[in-house]
Amino acid sequence: MDDLLLKDYRPRSLLVTEQHMLQRARFPVTDAHNHLGFVTDAFGEPSAHGGAGCMEDVERVVATMDQAGVAAVCNLTGRWGDELKRLIDRYEGKYPGRFYTFANVDWSGLNEPGFAERAAAQLKESVAAGARGLKIFKNLGLQLKDKTGKLLSPDDPRLDPLWARAGELRVPVLIHVADDMPFFQPLDRHNEAYLQLRAHPEWHFYGPGIPGHRQLVESGLRVVTRHPSTTFIAAHTCWYADNDLRFVGEMLDRHPNLYTDISTSLYTLGRQPYAAREFFLKYQDRLLFGTDHAPSVPYYGLHFRFLETADEYVELDPLHHIYCLHLPDDVLRKVYAGNVRKLVPGL
Repeated sequence: MDDLLLKDYRPRSLLVTEQHMLQRARFPVTDAHNHLGFVTDAFGEPSAHGGAGCMEDVERVVATMDQAGVAAVCNLTGRWGDELKRLIDRYEGKYPGRFYTFANVDWSGLNEPGFAERAAAQLKESVAAGARGLKIFKNLGLQLKDKTGKLLSPDDPRLDPLWARAGELRVPVLIHVADDMPFFQPLDRHNEAYLQLRAHPEWHFYGPGIPGHRQLVESGLRVVTRHPSTTFIAAHTCWYADNDLRFVGEMLDRHPNLYTDISTSLYTLGRQPYAAREFFLKYQDRLLFGTDHAPSVPYYGLHFRFLETADEYVELDPLHHIYCLHLPDDVLRKVYAGNVRKLVPGL
């Protein structure tokens, strides 16, 4: 037999289990983590070379939402100024109540005096134009540099006026400071995301001058601590679900102004179903539904199946399987929509 390359390994499970293929959620859903309007790279910047987002066919998106039982979708890539107004008009103007938009920060004047104050003023203008919150991408901490050439840390005190302004405006800050822990480890035979990172090398953050995963997480938590009057939503199960749900729980326990969405977390949560179910039950008031994926009935249905059924060994791809959580109805109602409606003004 010839040697089989790892990249070509596609095992087929012969395990027979219950299968419940869902296309519609049991209760109305708000997708609190999505990107619409234009294609962006891994750092949220417009890209001509592929990436996330770009759902310009609004009618098609709404038809998908109706079929899946999704009442509203958040566009986290709202930008600012005239572009923000254009995106709000495209989605919310045509379908009021079905979409809401978070603004972003224009980092172009980062190293000019008074940047944070100008960013805070820009956020106030964005909210006045209809933005419901602020989205911070992982370029803060991994890409943006100050005038000395040093990476700007999320907890840099020079940014405090921006976080404080969000609290004054009573709009949440959805912040993404770190990806899964394997993305910050050496790309070797021990890295469980090896194949994924080979396919997407732009997701690999390891080497001289690059902050470690825990370093970025602790930086984000210092921001949350310093601004107790501002509501923060940590993207992707508090940046830490793949490694330690107990630590995520401790983060939520210590910071009553911190919430999190479950976007891109199916595998990391679904491979630890006992711990994940207890996590959902304990923190049912702090979790938001989100996908970070172009709206589609099959992809929504996979999330609904994960949360609603007790199915076992559900294939995400040939090398990754999950176990579902079978959550109670009262928890589903909160995670699907109830919690985000408490946080985002005007929903």
